[in-house]
Amino acid sequence: MWQGTVESLHIVAETSQPMATVEMIRAVSGEGLEGDRYATGKGFYSNKPEEGRQVTLFEQETLEALRRDYDIVLEPHQTRRNVITRAVALNHLVGRRFVVGGVLLEGMRLSTPCQYLEDLLGIKSLFKALMHRSGLNCRILTGGEIHLGDRIRPVED
Repeated sequence: MWQGTVESLHIVAETSQPMATVEMIRAVSGEGLEGDRYATGKGFYSNKPEEGRQVTLFEQETLEALRRDYDIVLEPHQTRRNVITRAVALNHLVGRRFVVGGVLLEGMRLSTPCQYLEDLLGIKSLFKALMHRSGLNCRILTGGEIHLGDRIRPVED
């Protein structure tokens, strides 16, 4: 059975603002993350409500691959994702349940790269470099806290 870890955590109150790096986030079942833009309806895509956008994950390994393969240096908070993971194959978690710290999540769909991120960061070719590895959108099934360094593990079906 695989097991990963939480490498960093990020939230932001409103669209386009810099993401804050935090040591703990509180997940609220069916709503999102306390203090985050999508829980409060102030995100870039809030006008397109989606249950699966309650929390977003991104692989630390993708950040390393961007640097190695494209010479793109992207800091974890710049991904605009909430939870940066290590040793978790996010693309395989669509339709699956898993635990992050004390929170039960369900992978709803893969995140897709967007022109908005490339424009916001001013990094040309970022859109193309993130194709098929832009993270995972999840819904929160059981709320609780997620802390820096928490374990990520599957729920056996």
